Amino acid sequence: MRKRFVMKWWYPLAAALLLAIVALVQQSRSTAADAPAEAPVLVIDAGHGGADGGAVAADGTLESDINLDIALRLEALARFWGVETVMTRTEKDIDYPADADSIAEKKIADQHARVGLVNNTDGAVLLSIHQNNYPAASPRGIQVFYGPAAGSDALAELTQGSLTALLCPDNRRVAAPVDKGVYLMKSVNCTAVLVECGFLSNPGDLAKLQDGGYRMKLAAVMLGSYLQYIRGAAT
Repeated sequence: MRKRFVMKWWYPLAAALLLAIVALVQQSRSTAADAPAEAPVLVIDAGHGGADGGAVAADGTLESDINLDIALRLEALARFWGVETVMTRTEKDIDYPADADSIAEKKIADQHARVGLVNNTDGAVLLSIHQNNYPAASPRGIQVFYGPAAGSDALAELTQGSLTALLCPDNRRVAAPVDKGVYLMKSVNCTAVLVECGFLSNPGDLAKLQDGGYRMKLAAVMLGSYLQYIRGAAT
Protein backbone atom coordinates (compact mmCIF):
# COMPACT_ATOMS: atom_id res chain seq x y z
CA MET A 1 0.00 0.00 0.00
CA ARG A 2 1.26 3.44 -0.90
CA LYS A 3 2.50 5.47 2.03
CA ARG A 4 1.52 9.14 2.22
CA PHE A 5 3.18 12.01 4.02
CA VAL A 6 0.69 13.30 6.62
CA MET A 7 0.40 17.07 6.45
CA LYS A 8 0.12 18.78 9.84
CA TRP A 9 -2.25 21.72 10.20
CA TRP A 10 0.48 24.37 10.11
CA TYR A 11 2.24 23.11 6.97
CA PRO A 12 -0.09 24.96 4.56
CA LEU A 13 0.44 28.18 6.50
CA ALA A 14 4.21 27.78 6.42
CA ALA A 15 4.08 26.91 2.73
CA ALA A 16 1.91 29.91 1.91
CA LEU A 17 4.32 32.23 3.71
CA LEU A 18 7.34 30.77 1.98
CA LEU A 19 5.70 30.91 -1.42
CA ALA A 20 4.81 34.55 -0.82
CA ILE A 21 8.43 35.34 0.03
CA VAL A 22 9.63 33.53 -3.08
CA ALA A 23 7.18 35.57 -5.13
CA LEU A 24 8.61 38.78 -3.70
CA VAL A 25 12.17 37.68 -4.36
CA GLN A 26 11.29 36.95 -7.98
CA GLN A 27 8.94 39.98 -8.22
CA SER A 28 6.17 37.74 -9.47
CA ARG A 29 2.56 37.11 -8.39
CA SER A 30 2.84 33.31 -8.52
CA THR A 31 -0.15 31.46 -7.09
CA ALA A 32 -1.94 28.28 -8.06
CA ALA A 33 -4.50 30.42 -9.94
CA ASP A 34 -1.74 31.87 -12.11
CA ALA A 35 -0.92 28.43 -13.53
CA PRO A 36 -1.98 27.83 -17.14
CA ALA A 37 -5.27 26.01 -17.73
CA GLU A 38 -3.41 22.95 -18.94
CA ALA A 39 -0.59 22.98 -16.43
CA PRO A 40 2.24 20.47 -16.82
CA VAL A 41 2.62 17.48 -14.51
CA LEU A 42 5.30 17.79 -11.85
CA VAL A 43 7.23 14.52 -11.71
CA ILE A 44 8.97 14.31 -8.34
CA ASP A 45 11.95 12.00 -8.27
CA ALA A 46 13.32 10.94 -4.89
CA GLY A 47 16.81 9.93 -5.93
CA HIS A 48 18.15 6.43 -5.16
CA GLY A 49 16.16 4.07 -2.91
CA GLY A 50 15.85 0.34 -2.41
CA ALA A 51 19.21 -1.39 -2.78
CA ASP A 52 20.79 1.95 -3.69
CA GLY A 53 21.13 4.15 -0.63
CA GLY A 54 23.12 6.82 -2.43
CA ALA A 55 25.60 8.85 -0.39
CA VAL A 56 26.08 8.00 3.28
CA ALA A 57 26.87 10.57 5.99
CA ALA A 58 29.44 9.92 8.70
CA ASP A 59 26.65 9.09 11.15
CA GLY A 60 25.07 6.59 8.76
CA THR A 61 22.31 8.85 7.42
CA LEU A 62 21.32 7.66 3.95
CA GLU A 63 20.83 10.07 1.09
CA SER A 64 17.92 7.98 -0.18
CA ASP A 65 15.97 8.52 3.06
CA ILE A 66 16.41 12.30 3.03
CA ASN A 67 15.52 12.45 -0.65
CA LEU A 68 12.29 10.55 -0.05
CA ASP A 69 11.26 12.69 2.91
CA ILE A 70 11.71 15.92 0.94
CA ALA A 71 9.91 14.43 -2.05
CA LEU A 72 6.90 13.39 0.06
CA ARG A 73 6.72 16.85 1.60
CA LEU A 74 6.91 18.41 -1.84
CA GLU A 75 4.11 16.17 -3.11
CA ALA A 76 1.92 17.03 -0.10
CA LEU A 77 2.40 20.75 -0.65
CA ALA A 78 1.84 20.41 -4.39
CA ARG A 79 -1.47 18.61 -3.80
CA PHE A 80 -2.49 21.39 -1.40
CA TRP A 81 -1.85 23.93 -4.17
CA GLY A 82 -3.73 21.89 -6.75
CA VAL A 83 -0.63 20.84 -8.71
CA GLU A 84 -0.81 17.48 -10.49
CA THR A 85 2.09 15.25 -9.52
CA VAL A 86 3.64 11.89 -10.31
CA MET A 87 6.17 10.25 -7.96
CA THR A 88 8.94 7.97 -9.19
CA ARG A 89 8.87 6.27 -5.77
CA THR A 90 6.91 6.71 -2.56
CA GLU A 91 8.60 4.20 -0.28
CA LYS A 92 12.05 3.10 0.80
CA ASP A 93 11.74 -0.23 -0.99
CA ILE A 94 11.65 -0.65 -4.76
CA ASP A 95 10.13 -3.52 -6.72
CA TYR A 96 12.83 -4.84 -9.03
CA PRO A 97 12.48 -7.23 -11.95
CA ALA A 98 12.96 -10.87 -10.98
CA ASP A 99 16.07 -11.16 -13.15
CA ALA A 100 17.83 -8.21 -11.46
CA ASP A 101 20.15 -10.00 -9.06
CA SER A 102 23.09 -7.70 -8.37
CA ILE A 103 22.91 -4.16 -7.00
CA ALA A 104 24.19 -2.87 -10.32
CA GLU A 105 21.43 -4.68 -12.21
CA LYS A 106 18.85 -3.34 -9.78
CA LYS A 107 20.10 0.23 -10.21
CA ILE A 108 19.96 -0.06 -13.99
CA ALA A 109 16.47 -1.52 -13.95
CA ASP A 110 15.26 1.19 -11.59
CA GLN A 111 16.72 3.99 -13.70
CA HIS A 112 15.17 2.56 -16.86
CA ALA A 113 11.81 2.37 -15.09
CA ARG A 114 12.06 6.00 -13.98
CA VAL A 115 12.94 7.19 -17.47
CA GLY A 116 10.00 5.25 -18.87
CA LEU A 117 7.64 6.77 -16.30
CA VAL A 118 8.78 10.31 -17.07
CA ASN A 119 8.73 9.92 -20.83
CA ASN A 120 5.26 8.36 -20.73
CA THR A 121 3.85 11.26 -18.68
CA ASP A 122 2.29 13.90 -20.91
CA GLY A 123 3.47 17.42 -20.13
CA ALA A 124 6.05 16.25 -17.60
CA VAL A 125 8.43 18.55 -15.77
CA LEU A 126 10.99 16.55 -13.77
CA LEU A 127 12.38 17.63 -10.41
CA SER A 128 14.93 15.16 -9.10
CA ILE A 129 15.98 15.45 -5.45
CA HIS A 130 19.46 14.47 -4.31
CA GLN A 131 22.15 15.19 -1.70
CA ASN A 132 25.78 15.90 -2.41
CA ASN A 133 28.86 14.32 -0.87
CA TYR A 134 32.59 15.01 -0.93
CA PRO A 135 35.71 13.44 0.63
CA ALA A 136 36.45 16.69 2.51
CA ALA A 137 34.03 18.26 4.98
CA SER A 138 34.38 21.85 3.79
CA PRO A 139 32.18 21.97 0.63
CA ARG A 140 28.60 22.99 1.42
CA GLY A 141 25.54 24.56 -0.09
CA ILE A 142 22.71 23.91 -2.52
CA GLN A 143 23.23 23.55 -6.27
CA VAL A 144 20.72 23.00 -9.04
CA PHE A 145 21.62 21.24 -12.27
CA TYR A 146 19.63 21.18 -15.50
CA GLY A 147 19.14 18.72 -18.32
CA PRO A 148 19.38 19.37 -22.08
CA ALA A 149 15.66 19.83 -22.82
CA ALA A 150 14.18 23.27 -23.43
CA GLY A 151 13.25 25.21 -20.33
CA SER A 152 15.52 23.22 -18.02
CA ASP A 153 18.08 26.00 -17.64
CA ALA A 154 15.40 28.60 -16.88
CA LEU A 155 13.77 26.43 -14.20
CA ALA A 156 17.17 25.61 -12.69
CA GLU A 157 18.25 29.25 -12.51
CA LEU A 158 14.93 30.27 -10.93
CA THR A 159 15.11 27.44 -8.40
CA GLN A 160 18.76 28.12 -7.59
CA GLY A 161 18.05 31.80 -7.04
CA SER A 162 15.11 31.14 -4.75
CA LEU A 163 16.84 28.46 -2.68
CA THR A 164 19.96 30.61 -2.29
CA ALA A 165 18.08 33.79 -1.36
CA LEU A 166 15.80 32.13 1.18
CA LEU A 167 17.79 29.25 2.65
CA CYS A 168 21.52 29.87 2.15
CA PRO A 169 22.23 33.51 1.19
CA ASP A 170 25.99 33.04 1.49
CA ASN A 171 25.92 30.22 -1.08
CA ARG A 172 27.94 31.09 -4.18
CA ARG A 173 26.98 28.05 -6.23
CA VAL A 174 25.11 28.68 -9.47
CA ALA A 175 22.85 26.58 -11.69
CA ALA A 176 24.87 24.44 -14.10
CA PRO A 177 24.43 21.77 -16.78
CA VAL A 178 24.12 18.30 -15.33
CA ASP A 179 26.96 15.85 -15.89
CA LYS A 180 26.37 13.82 -19.03
CA GLY A 181 26.86 10.65 -17.01
CA VAL A 182 23.60 11.14 -15.08
CA TYR A 183 21.43 8.66 -16.96
CA LEU A 184 18.02 9.86 -15.82
CA MET A 185 18.64 13.49 -16.69
CA LYS A 186 20.13 12.83 -20.11
CA SER A 187 17.46 10.28 -21.06
CA VAL A 188 14.21 12.12 -20.31
CA ASN A 189 12.68 14.24 -23.06
CA CYS A 190 11.16 16.95 -20.87
CA THR A 191 12.24 19.98 -18.87
CA ALA A 192 14.30 18.53 -16.03
CA VAL A 193 16.30 19.80 -13.05
CA LEU A 194 18.24 18.02 -10.34
CA VAL A 195 18.54 19.69 -6.93
CA GLU A 196 21.51 18.81 -4.73
CA CYS A 197 20.04 20.05 -1.45
CA GLY A 198 23.29 20.03 0.50
CA PHE A 199 26.40 18.05 1.38
CA LEU A 200 26.00 15.06 3.69
CA SER A 201 29.76 15.32 4.20
CA ASN A 202 29.44 18.83 5.69
CA PRO A 203 28.37 18.87 9.38
CA GLY A 204 26.42 22.11 8.99
CA ASP A 205 24.50 20.97 5.93
CA LEU A 206 23.85 17.57 7.48
CA ALA A 207 22.41 19.10 10.64
CA LYS A 208 20.00 21.20 8.60
CA LEU A 209 18.99 18.30 6.36
CA GLN A 210 18.21 16.17 9.40
CA ASP A 211 15.70 18.79 10.57
CA GLY A 212 12.13 18.26 9.36
CA GLY A 213 11.37 21.97 9.36
CA TYR A 214 14.28 22.67 7.05
CA ARG A 215 13.24 19.88 4.70
CA MET A 216 9.76 21.43 4.59
CA LYS A 217 11.32 24.77 3.64
CA LEU A 218 13.25 23.10 0.85
CA ALA A 219 10.06 21.53 -0.46
CA ALA A 220 8.10 24.78 -0.25
CA VAL A 221 10.72 26.85 -2.07
CA MET A 222 11.05 24.22 -4.80
CA LEU A 223 7.29 24.27 -5.28
CA GLY A 224 7.24 28.06 -5.33
CA SER A 225 9.91 28.06 -8.01
CA TYR A 226 7.97 25.52 -10.07
CA LEU A 227 4.77 27.59 -9.85
CA GLN A 228 6.64 30.66 -11.02
CA TYR A 229 8.22 28.72 -13.84
CA ILE A 230 4.95 27.37 -15.24
CA ARG A 231 3.35 30.80 -14.92
CA GLY A 232 6.19 32.33 -16.90
CA ALA A 233 6.13 29.56 -19.49
CA ALA A 234 2.46 30.25 -20.13
CA THR A 235 2.91 33.96 -20.84
